[in-house]
Amino acid sequence: MAKQKEEKTNVMRILEQKGIAYTAHTYEHEEGVAVDGVTVARSLGQDPECVFKTLVARGASKNIYVFVIPVADSLDLRKAARAVGEKSIEMVQVKEINALTGYVRGGCSPVGMKKEYTTTFHETAEIVDTIMVSAGKIGYQVELAPAVLIGLVGGQLADITVE
Repeated sequence: MAKQKEEKTNVMRILEQKGIAYTAHTYEHEEGVAVDGVTVARSLGQDPECVFKTLVARGASKNIYVFVIPVADSLDLRKAARAVGEKSIEMVQVKEINALTGYVRGGCSPVGMKKEYTTTFHETAEIVDTIMVSAGKIGYQVELAPAVLIGLVGGQLADITVE
């Protein structure tokens, strides 16, 4: 009996190329339908505090920024702007996400974007044992050491969520 080949995403290939240990996770989803992060965390049996979503924003300077926060939290735009030295920031429109990152809404990963953007993780990323983020495709997640992920993308830590 032939072993079914595990589908690899670009994120997984990048992690393997860099020799970074990770655990791949998949979840059921309806094709073309983005699932909220808390639902993803529950379907994977994970604590939502350890599963992070990737958000893309534009500063007043027109620079693009990436923010990675726990799935149950909301980005505080003022705190996020302060963290990246901007006067203000706003979320990019969904239709822009693919052109900017190479990913689709619901499958956006901080790893392997088209360009390297300033990436800020919520400060709780450093206190969880492992962090789970999108593997770059809806239905796929990767779990790895937070310090390794933050180092890979040249990320910084800050308090960027709504209290």
